[in-house]
Parts: sequence; structure tokens; C-alpha cells
Amino acid sequence: MGKKEIARPNPFKLRAPEEAGQARKPLVHVYGDHVVCRTDKLGQESPRGRSLLEIVLDASEGFIPLWQRGSVLRWRFQERSIARLEDGEAAKAGIRSLLAEALLEWGDAAPVKFSERPDGTDFEIAVRAGNDCDVNGCVLAMAFFPDAGRHELVIYPKMFEQDHKEQVETLVHELGHVFGLRHFFALVREKAFPARVFGAHEPFTIMNYGAQSVLTDADRTDLKALYEAVWNGELKEINGTPIKLVKPFSAT
Repeated sequence: MGKKEIARPNPFKLRAPEEAGQARKPLVHVYGDHVVCRTDKLGQESPRGRSLLEIVLDASEGFIPLWQRGSVLRWRFQERSIARLEDGEAAKAGIRSLLAEALLEWGDAAPVKFSERPDGTDFEIAVRAGNDCDVNGCVLAMAFFPDAGRHELVIYPKMFEQDHKEQVETLVHELGHVFGLRHFFALVREKAFPARVFGAHEPFTIMNYGAQSVLTDADRTDLKALYEAVWNGELKEINGTPIKLVKPFSAT
């Protein structure tokens, strides 16, 4: 007789949706009415002993990455993702308009320029086929932090269900990440993924969440002051963490 096989648990079995949502809750950032941002996967816990009136910067690699002066991010649409839309050209026009409005909101505080190009791109704008939702809420979009790699700026169908103002604010928020900003309540207790703070502004900030997630003059002023100080050589580190200027992929 052959040996009876012992049933083993499946390590790849998915949790039930409710259970999965609860397990993911500490790892997601809810910044609106059940709106989740996944760009910063570290959550949004308030740093102990830290003022709430500060801008938070990414320092997860042991340094603070910011763009070199004069950087231009070249981008294009990810055609295979646009192809699933009924009217791809109209969708592209709508996304271009939303991106332009979001950039206008940042104004001259935006530290980089954007150029739509067919090749040699730094990131693609991709539209996902389905939504990413659980009990915490739905992801509307996902971006990236400054570095010399190639990336995606992802938009989920759920974003297009929001009103126009919410769509623009979503991209304003994601552009904040592209400029190097972490969430207002970045999870700094995890030593492998620290954040650093710079400047002082009101608790109302586009990198905050809920009713306080709004772009303010202080957001623009602090971001502009940060980059000017770094580019002029006046600021080389923040709280002991060195600042590293990076070039886009297309410039390397």
C-alpha cells in the first residue's frame, strides 16, 4: 500500500474580504471619505512628541530624495491599460486636463516640469481594470517618490466616479508624493522606513487626511522653500538625514 498523503494547508489561500480588510487597516492611509492612498504604504500614525505643524519628507532609503534643479519628468500613457476603455482618446484628454489642473494647483512650488513623450519616459499613466477596495475604503490613485527609476502613476476606475474637485485633489495629493512628500502622519516608529520633517504649516494640508486634506498656501510655500534651500546649497540634511538630489531616468 502506498503512503497516505497528508493534507497540508494552502499558504496562498486568501483571507475573507472582511478579515483581509482588518489585517490591512494599519497599513493603509485613509485621507478622505473612505479614500485610500497606497503610495506611502506605511500608514498614518501621528509621530510621538512631534509637532503637527510640519511638512513630512520621505527618508525610507536612509536619505531624503529630492529632484535636481531643472528636472523634467517625461511621461506617456500606458497604451495597453487605455485600450480597455471604450473611448481611449477621450479618456486621455480627460486625464491630461486633470493632471494640468493638479499641477496648476501647486503652481510655481512644483519642483519639476512634466513633458508628455512617446519614448524615454520616466513614468507611465496607467488605468487599472478594476478597483482596489476593502473595508477601509478604495484606492483612487497611486504614485511614486523621487528616484532615477521608471514608474507608474496608477489611476483606478473609482477615481472617475468622484466629482471633478475630488479627482483633481486626488492628483494634487499624488503629485505631492512625486515631489518627495510623505503622508502628514507618516509612520516613523518603523526604523527601516523613517520620515523627516521640514518647515511649519497648518494642520490642513493636502498630505493629511479627511476634512484636513486640502492644499494650502503653506503647502506651496514650504515645498518651494525646501527646494530652493537645497538647490542653493543652504540645506544638505534634515535632522541628521542627508538630502540626495536625484535625476529622472530620462536624464541619466
